[in-house]
Amino acid sequence: MLQGKKIILGISGGIAAYKSPMLIRLFIKAGAEVKVVVTKNALQFVTLPVLETLSGNRVYSGVFNPENDYTTEHVSLTDWGDIFVVAPATANIIGKYASGIADDALSTSLLAFNRQVFIAPAMNTKMIEHFAVRKNMQCLQSNGVGFIDAPSGMLACGYEGKGRMEEPENIFNLIAGFFERTSSLYGKKVLITAGPTYEAIDPVRFIGNHSSGLMGFALAREAANRGAEVTLVTGPSHLSVNHPSVNRINIVNADQMYQQCCLYFPTSDITIMAAAVADFKPLEAENKKIKKTDDTLSLTLIKTVDILSEMGKAKRENQLLVGFALETDNEIENAKLKLSNKNLDYIVLNSLKDNGAGFECDTNKIKIMDKVMNLYDYPLKPKPDVAGDILDLIQKDINK
Repeated sequence: MLQGKKIILGISGGIAAYKSPMLIRLFIKAGAEVKVVVTKNALQFVTLPVLETLSGNRVYSGVFNPENDYTTEHVSLTDWGDIFVVAPATANIIGKYASGIADDALSTSLLAFNRQVFIAPAMNTKMIEHFAVRKNMQCLQSNGVGFIDAPSGMLACGYEGKGRMEEPENIFNLIAGFFERTSSLYGKKVLITAGPTYEAIDPVRFIGNHSSGLMGFALAREAANRGAEVTLVTGPSHLSVNHPSVNRINIVNADQMYQQCCLYFPTSDITIMAAAVADFKPLEAENKKIKKTDDTLSLTLIKTVDILSEMGKAKRENQLLVGFALETDNEIENAKLKLSNKNLDYIVLNSLKDNGAGFECDTNKIKIMDKVMNLYDYPLKPKPDVAGDILDLIQKDINK
């Protein structure tokens, strides 16, 4: 599965760098090409001759090194790679990556890379549990960076606890599994909606909701990583999607989202409607800011277009349509009605009663119901993992 794959291996300055040469050997043995980029401190733990001999390539260790092949080595290197694996990743490089700091070869290369990145943290237990490190990791994870969990055990500093770099064999297996999935949706066109819609009351105020777009963005990245050509139609969101196979279209309100879906739905093989579209909008939006002259304010609201229902009516036999249902009560019954009434193939159900699920959470706990009312129940997971579960189930349907 790794034959011919181009892997960039980043090594930062931690004692676990002694494991990195073994990871290079495993990649090379499986038929991959490997190029290594290091921080200066990494070379305190592993030498250039070892890394260059094992990889068969020059190591990129400095932005302005005279021996670099190109003046913009970080750009040419990242254009070359299919995947970027940082093992070990110290708290320092994780913090730089999360903050957009590019001041050495590794951090500059990470910011120039627009495909899948995996990070294998390695540090003292107190560091990996520090609130700043956790915040940085959560930031990266919410933007599609894969984390290879640091297991517990005896650390080089004498502590026993979480913070060890995962063993090279396990990292290798995870990367091999990633590449096994990357061709599973090759040639498929996937339409995904994400985020909220904002329905204007006046130039200042709007009707909206708390959706961050995390789930939809995670789905877009995962589908693109599996080889799909993805169109992401998103409402207002601070999130970014950094993948060459994702075409992002920004909209504000439900009517604009409907217009874009009408353009892309006819040619889509899979459509996943993860956006939290407003159900109502003001009959008329004021041209000027409404002044606070009275004690009360009355608004006349009308229904927005039911995009999911319209897609269900237009769906062809060879298209898959997936909806979402966020419920507060009668969850299963409401999901069944939505699944049937809107001609869906699957509906993804999450409940606001579940801690860690729903809006503005990095995690989600879902149930998926198919069109014959089979119910699949999943535990609480990070949203990128939830996206994988959803697409795994869809792929089984495609492969029947």
